[in-house]
Order: sequence, then C-alpha cells, then structure tokens
Amino acid sequence: MKTYGECIKEANEKGIAIGHFNISNLETLHAIYNAAKKLQVPIIIGLTENESEFFGRTEAVAVIRALRSRDNYPIFLNGDHHYSLEAAKTSIDAGYDSVVIDLVKLPFEENIRITKECVDYARQVAKKEKREILVEAELGFIGTGSKILDKLPDGVSEATMTTPEDAKRFVAATGVDLLAPSIGNVHGMVKSGNPRLHPERVKAIRAATGIPLVLHGGSGSMSEDFIACIKEGIDIVHINTEIRVAFTEALKKSLTNLPEEITPYKYLPPTVEAVQTVVEARLKLFSGMK
Repeated sequence: MKTYGECIKEANEKGIAIGHFNISNLETLHAIYNAAKKLQVPIIIGLTENESEFFGRTEAVAVIRALRSRDNYPIFLNGDHHYSLEAAKTSIDAGYDSVVIDLVKLPFEENIRITKECVDYARQVAKKEKREILVEAELGFIGTGSKILDKLPDGVSEATMTTPEDAKRFVAATGVDLLAPSIGNVHGMVKSGNPRLHPERVKAIRAATGIPLVLHGGSGSMSEDFIACIKEGIDIVHINTEIRVAFTEALKKSLTNLPEEITPYKYLPPTVEAVQTVVEARLKLFSGMK
C-alpha cells in the first residue's frame, strides 16, 4: 500500500487530485469510504478541532487505522484547521497522519515562527514513532466555517489572494509539506454563487514553492475551475459544506417520511446514500473519470 506522501506524488504525476472530506460521525465516514472503495482511489478523512472534539481524536485514529489495516487501503486522517500549536500537537500526539495549522490571522512573521515549530515537532514525533506525519499550512484568508453564506466573508477578495512571493518565503522558512493558498476560494457556500477560482495563481504559487498545493473551501466551486486548478498544481481538494448539506437534507426527509421511527439504523441509511452520491461525483471529477 502506498503511503500518504506517495499517493500525493502519484496524483501530481497523473495530473489529478485526492479528495479530502470532513466527518462528524460514522455515517459520513462510511459514505466517504464506500465511495472511495467503489472508485478505487485514495481518500483523506478530515476532522477540524471541533469535529475532533465531537468524534474523539483517539477514536478517529483507531477507526481509520482499523480500516487501513483491514482492507490494506490508502485512507488517511487529517487534522483540519488547527488554530494553535497546542491543538496541532494534540492531534499529532493522538496519531493523525497529517495536520493543518491555520494561523492566517496572525502577523506573517509570527505565522512563520509558530508554523515552523509545528513542523519541527511533527518531524520529532515522526522519527520517534517511525511513521509519516505531514504538516500543511494555510496562507491567505478564505473565511472560516463550512456553512451556507449570505455573502462573501469580509476580507476575502482577489486583492487578498496569496502571492507567489509570500508563498515562496513562507514555505522556505517553515518547511511545510503542503500549502493551502487563497486563490479565489472561500470556506462555505455563498447563496449567490461562489467566486471563480484562479488557476493561473495556482500555477505561479506551485512554481514558486515546488510543493503540493491544497484547495480548501471547494464546496460550491464550478467543475471547470476544479479541473483547471488541478492541472496547474492542486493535489488535494477539500469538500465539507456540500456533504453537510446532503446529510442534513436527507435526514430531514427521512424523519419526515418515518415520523414514528426512533431506531437510528433505520432512518440514517438515506444520509449515507446521499453523502456517498456527492462524494462519488466529486472523486470522479478530481480523478479525471467519466
């Protein structure tokens, strides 16, 4: 079985991307994993700080490792959006395969300093425990939270997109394995439509940094924008809001159709089916499948 890093390298060589989907419960995990196995593609499961608190960090690690071992399948666990070094360390110590340290609200130099501390810590743990741990950082503000938005968050605009110069300096100073830049993307889904992505900025940042790039806030973006950005250097795409919407709408419908039902395993299957449908479609797109 290929390692996390090897899967990313292979995706880059093939000009495709790996799907990253967040979970809060086992039903969503089953849906995502079912879709990945059906299409036979690597998959990344993400949990933010709050999602980790709800699901349980050690529980998440145990479940992902069990699936990977049982099926000999490339499924990996990412600690998505950690807003402090302490939080990132907690997920690293718990056994996550990667972490995202998101310090974009801090001054640039402070962001560099703390991110480098996170990278150094991950390297120490990886060496001690003889396992791969990747560190990703976000650079450039794209909003927060996976939800339906009335408008673009304040501070998100073309003028605030990540520059190749800043990206190059940041990567060189921190040694991160992956970088999530701002290239027109936004967390959540804007009711009037998400802004267009900028593949030319992806190309420039990839050339400047030389490391794999990650597209956060993928929900609601146009398919042609995904394809263009993957072609220019995006190796991982994050989707969360789309599957939250699919889960919630399916659950509402299921409870309406079964008003007297109180057994979760009888009214939850439609949520798994709904999420799996969304995930399959996105994985096909990211993998260049018809």
